Amino acid sequence: MFSGFYGSPVSRRRFLTTTAAAVLAVGTLAGTTLVTGTGTAAAGDAPHPKTFLRTGQPGEQGLFHWGVATSGFQVEGDNRDSNWSRYATDPKDPDVDPVGNAADFRHRYKEDIANAASLGVNTFRFGVEWARIEPQPGHFDQKEIAYYDDVVKEIRSHGMVPMITMMHYVYPGWVEDNGGITSNYAAEHFQKYADLITDRWGGNNTIWVTLNEPFVFFGHDVEIGLAKPTDLPKYMDTIVRLNKIGHDAAHKADPNAQTGTNYAFLPTIAPVQREILQKRVEPDVDFVGIDFYYSVSASNLSAINAAFGDFAKVTPEPEGIYYALRQYHELFPTKPLYIVENGMPTDNGAPRADGYERGDYLHDTVYWLQRAKADGIPLIGYNHWSLVDNYEWGDYSSRFGLWTVNIKDDPTLKRTPTPAVDTYRDITANDGVRPDAKLNHAPAVCSFDALPSSCTKPADPNGPREPLLAK
Repeated sequence: MFSGFYGSPVSRRRFLTTTAAAVLAVGTLAGTTLVTGTGTAAAGDAPHPKTFLRTGQPGEQGLFHWGVATSGFQVEGDNRDSNWSRYATDPKDPDVDPVGNAADFRHRYKEDIANAASLGVNTFRFGVEWARIEPQPGHFDQKEIAYYDDVVKEIRSHGMVPMITMMHYVYPGWVEDNGGITSNYAAEHFQKYADLITDRWGGNNTIWVTLNEPFVFFGHDVEIGLAKPTDLPKYMDTIVRLNKIGHDAAHKADPNAQTGTNYAFLPTIAPVQREILQKRVEPDVDFVGIDFYYSVSASNLSAINAAFGDFAKVTPEPEGIYYALRQYHELFPTKPLYIVENGMPTDNGAPRADGYERGDYLHDTVYWLQRAKADGIPLIGYNHWSLVDNYEWGDYSSRFGLWTVNIKDDPTLKRTPTPAVDTYRDITANDGVRPDAKLNHAPAVCSFDALPSSCTKPADPNGPREPLLAK
């Protein structure tokens, strides 16, 4: 997930560095005109988005994707040599938790997949770890490939489609040793890796995320000492190149494949991201993914707590997801949109100071998704981050799981359902929140997610809500 606001103090420093680098890069672009994102995109203003997952079950035409999300390195354990295992196995910074075996999804995936299916969702996102299946260049570990074979089989056996992330910030240590991820060497080997995994697990409505959160990917490499802020242009070139490799490999294996990248939504930054990268990537994505966690508004300045590492003290604004979708529809009027990640943290599972419960936040978020759909925004899916508590890139205290796991203190790694599990089951059973639903938290005033339109034309919480499953 996007740990810029919800990770360790190290991650906070990384986020600030990354943002500064991005702004610096934008300042160097000659002749750039930024999109303001202040209007409201109406249904019919743009060509109809490409139909998503046209055939099969559960991806038949028009079907909304209710999902959950995980990430290989963050949940699997038994990690192989990679850029992140080198950093997180024995960290030198006392603020960074060693990764250990995380939630041990590697050996408990059947339990976790069954738990996900019990929610009534139809989509399960996970990541293939390149370092796991190719521990040395050119050597593919058949035992680990068979493990992912079984993960995909388990997902499908429960009636869910896999959403597979090709690279979630993590790449093999031997890539780092041979010029790093921006090298031609890395691209040549990523080509072989992408060909293998798309040929093996593509088709039958598999969805692909090529690279997770490109800007945060760059920021993480800055954080762990593998890049400098001035390397941003080189990383953006690499993202364009690797995304195309992944997209083309998926479409070679399955002409009807659907691939995308997912962007961490930051207030006021989305148009900047578009100018730096997204225009270049757009021809090679079938949908646009959004990871939404964070908002700031004139009436809610709790975000100041993030500057001091108190992320669970930041009061969420679920209506921000409506503004994020509206803005991305303006930026990508011909592409369907998918909320690839969304969730809310607690601090080590303790009650939040603002009293916001995870289930209440999930309810309010889906309420606003239905408002967006009613306003003509082509939303096709929603994944809750995360299925279980996991390793948040240097930190185990930020808990996002529908099932809580006390990774640091419970050697049994028991999965304990939170009340949000029942909330999500009710949502999937009713294709959204119930018709008589009311918001748990009223909208904030003047969201920074969409200025000035959130002040002059604020989202109407009493407006129409559309069921998310197209009948």
